[in-house]
Amino acid sequence: MDRIDFRSDTVSWPTPAMREAMAHARVGDDVYEEDPTVRRLEDLAAERVGKEAGLFVASGTMGNLAATLVHAGRGDEAILGRESHVFQWEAGGMASLGGVMPHTLENDDDGRMDLDAVEGAVREDDPHLPRTRLLLVENTFGGCGGTALPPEYFAAMREIAERHGLAVHLDGARLFNAAVAQGIDASKLTADVDSVTFCLSKGLCAPVGSVLCGSNEFVAEARRARKRLGGGMRQAGVLAAAGVIALESMISRLAEDHENARLLAEELSGLKGVRVEPSRVQTNIVHFELDASTGLTPEELGRRLQADYGIGMSTYPGNLCRAVTHYWLGKNEVRALVGAVGAILDNR
Repeated sequence: MDRIDFRSDTVSWPTPAMREAMAHARVGDDVYEEDPTVRRLEDLAAERVGKEAGLFVASGTMGNLAATLVHAGRGDEAILGRESHVFQWEAGGMASLGGVMPHTLENDDDGRMDLDAVEGAVREDDPHLPRTRLLLVENTFGGCGGTALPPEYFAAMREIAERHGLAVHLDGARLFNAAVAQGIDASKLTADVDSVTFCLSKGLCAPVGSVLCGSNEFVAEARRARKRLGGGMRQAGVLAAAGVIALESMISRLAEDHENARLLAEELSGLKGVRVEPSRVQTNIVHFELDASTGLTPEELGRRLQADYGIGMSTYPGNLCRAVTHYWLGKNEVRALVGAVGAILDNR
């Protein structure tokens, strides 16, 4: 990359191996299900998460929405966390395009919903009420700093779902970060969900795309939903080729990103005026805050990092700064960010 950019792992460029694979990809018309590279990606993705089939989609948002359209209908209700990506950052698609009502519950510091609260949120069979059809869960949980939730949490959600006839969909945008952080296979995190989507374009470094996985029957319906959303792509093997490289060679190196994120948190914790808990950093996301004594807002810090040092970093309301590590950021870039933050605080 030509700059230091900690805003997100979505900014990562494709690797040289991905560019080479894209240049030589075998292609066909994917709407006719004739693109061999897309088929290879979908089969590989399904195998990785222990499902029967996969569907290549343009984005995680599209994958989550397509899953919701399959699992629930207009006027139905989905239970999900108030801080979840689907609720906060996907433009209200489930409601505006799917007619599915979100029933939001509080998330704890790790992103979990209280199990009793989830069970209590399931509607009784009453014609005055919407029907509860779907539980939406997330892993890693981005809004809580990329926490990696364990298989037991999803097993408990499965038990609730079975008692009430609900489907469970997992927004696994950074699913493989969660698996690597816990030293387990990703399929252990997806065993108790009906469907899962994961991003190729975040920590796995592909330029675009996600894969939605589930049963053969589910994916057949999701393919129809994808078409309805305008997601039917043609010679998409050019894109899928990078996804194949991502799944074959980029998962095992995610531990490096986690190590660099922990280094970043530890180095930031030594700066006066910065509040961060290194022990909370489990994957590749670091959340930190600025003490009021600094006289700086996160927005001002972000502007100065960009203007004076050419370093990108995300800021959010509520005094939150976020830095995300990825393939193109190593220890030198981590130390550059820490040094720049320290210099700005010293010269405020």
